[in-house]
Formats: sequence, C-alpha cells, structure tokens
Amino acid sequence: MRVTHVITRLIVGGAQENTVASVLGLRAKPGLEVELISGPASGPEGSLEACFVAHPGLLTRLPELVRPIHPWKDFRALQELTRLFRERRPDLVHTHSGKAGVLGRLAARRAGVPIIVHTIHGPSFGPFQGALANSIFRAAERWAGRVTDHFVVVADAMKQQYLAAGIGRSQQYTKIFSGFDLAPFLAAKNDRALRARFGLTPEDLVVGKIARLFKLKGHDDLLAVAPELVRHCPRIKFLLVGDGAWRGRFEDRAHSLGLAQHFVFTGLVRPEEVPSLIGIMDIVVHLSRREGLPRALPQALAAARPVLAYDCDGANEVCRDGETGFLIAPGDARTLTEQLLKLAGDVPLRESLGRRGQAFVRQNFSTERLVDELHALYLRLGQTRPDPADPADKSLRPTGPLP
Repeated sequence: MRVTHVITRLIVGGAQENTVASVLGLRAKPGLEVELISGPASGPEGSLEACFVAHPGLLTRLPELVRPIHPWKDFRALQELTRLFRERRPDLVHTHSGKAGVLGRLAARRAGVPIIVHTIHGPSFGPFQGALANSIFRAAERWAGRVTDHFVVVADAMKQQYLAAGIGRSQQYTKIFSGFDLAPFLAAKNDRALRARFGLTPEDLVVGKIARLFKLKGHDDLLAVAPELVRHCPRIKFLLVGDGAWRGRFEDRAHSLGLAQHFVFTGLVRPEEVPSLIGIMDIVVHLSRREGLPRALPQALAAARPVLAYDCDGANEVCRDGETGFLIAPGDARTLTEQLLKLAGDVPLRESLGRRGQAFVRQNFSTERLVDELHALYLRLGQTRPDPADPADKSLRPTGPLP
C-alpha cells in the first residue's frame, strides 16, 4: 500500500511532531510505502525538516502550500497536489492541519485516490474566533468532509465538535492518541545544573509552560495572575519554553509588572531538549483555548509532573481533574491562582498526581501504539474500500455533489 501524508508546514508543534512520528514509524511496517508532502517551514517556532535529512526522498516540499489564505498560491497548491497524486498513485492520502487538510483531500478526490483520511489535530472553528471566520472554516471543513473516507481524532472532543457541525458520520471517526518517545520523559530529573543555567535555584518553585508565544496559548492569563502568585509564594518562577511572534509583548508585560526576575524565556528549543526542561519544572500549566489535545500535557505527565489546564477541547481526556491535575474554566483567574498555590504548598499532592498521570501516559501515548493503531486502520480501510469497477459499491465514498 502506498501512503502519502500531507501537512501544511513542519514547524515545531504537536501536530507536526505527531505527523513526523507517524511517517517515520509507518515506514517500518511491512507492505507500506510512505512519503510526506509539506509546505515550507519558516518562522520563530523552528522547523522539523531536519528529521528527514537521513531519509532522502521521503519529504517533498511544496512552496505553494502556505498557511495564510492566498487565492493564487492555494489554486497552485491544489493543482500541484493533484499532479503529484496522479503521478505517484498513492492508495491512501492522509492529510493533517487546516490548509493541507482541505486542499489535500480535494486534490486526492480529483486524482482518484481510493482512500482519503484526515486527522483532526485541533478545531478549525469554535469560540476562539469570530462568526465570519467560523462560517468560512466550517463550510470548508464540510466541503472537504464530503470526500473524506475516514477521520482520525486525537481526542473525543474533536469528534463531538465535528459531528455537531454536520461533518461526517459517527462510524467514520477513530480516536488515536498522539504518540511520542516516552523514554526521555520517563527519565527526566530535576537537574540542578540545568536549573542554574536558567538562573533557577534548587529552592525555587518552577511553574513551566510549553507553547508557542502567540495568541490563544494563555500566556496573558498566566501573566495576569503572576503578581498574586508571587505575593503569596515569593520563590515562584515561571519557565516559558518556546518562541513566537508575541515574545516581545510578553517580555514587556513581565517588565511592566515588575516581575522580570520571576519569568524565564528559554527561546526556541529543539524537541529533544523538552524532556530535560520538564524535569526542572515542579508544575506544568497549559492554558490554551484552542487545541485538540495539548501535547504538553501527556509529556509533563510522562515526567510525573502534575498539570493544570483550561477545560478546552480534549484537555480533560489527559488532565483528569483531581487525578492527574486540575481542570480550570477558561479565563477563571481566581481558580487558577488557588490551584497553583495549592500545588505549590503540597509536595505529596504534586507527587501523587504525577505518579497517576505517568501510569496513564505509559499505557496510552507511546509512538509504537500510535503507529500500530494507524497501521491497523489503514489495513481495515484497504479491505473495505470500494471497488472502482463496481458503481454499486458505495461503502466508503460519500455520495452526492460537492457543496
């Protein structure tokens, strides 16, 4: 079976890391030929393209496939994807992310690809944006959904949201948790030398956050409660891992609050550095208002660190309130402050939550499990795909005209 994955860009991020792990892992499965098509990766978030240096020919870069809406480039990307699919004749196209998800599925349909799969890593519509944008993106997802044979979701919340929007049928959805290499996180430790490198002492209570420095990620909310947290816990420090277009804004805000000495910005780090950074954290917060299932949460739990998260999308499927961490209503500054102070003052509670979280992640988030479940899905879809020679066989392909 020939399988082609398509993603908009290979920046450092959860959806991208999950896709890279899937592609590299599936290559080892017997009977599979796997490749990846991606648009250009650029920006302060960093690139994952180096993962393919040792695998020449596995990655195809498509310059026209860009994240912003750009009618001419979008048209060219659709044309080029259609051409590539017709030339390479994949048996299955598996798309990821918004732009590649829509254009890739439509191109696969035009090229006559037998099986079309799309992973919903996060919602493209919801309360995080305005009515006009939601209307446009919801319509695009419905349009592409009409030519999709199967959806993979990283959390049940994505299935519920998309079904509620009239996209697909329940039996077309399969949940597969995002996998990652657990070993470095399981081995993470509180390295005093690494703490010292970032100006942190052994006595500091380190609250970590791993996310792009950009809108909707919750850094503003953390900065808003920081003065109260520092007043009650003077030894608290905030370790912000990542980079992004809003870094200057957040640094200026920390200075204006008089708390610059309490905030540490690591800047861009390689994915392989994340486990050691989680190791020097005591608590991990994730305050994103838009994410399918935040990768930072299982990563933190794999290192036995308790988590606090906004109850958005699939966060509650990993941050189990009172079991592996605490869930907070988005924007509830008072509860965020109270729960952080509670964890700051209770080491046994932090350890208990972390141990339970680590056991849960061990069972559900390995790369091997991710790859095995994807492989099994591909085989199942391949066995039940319609026979192109039989016009009566409509078991998978949606019928009716595109909207």
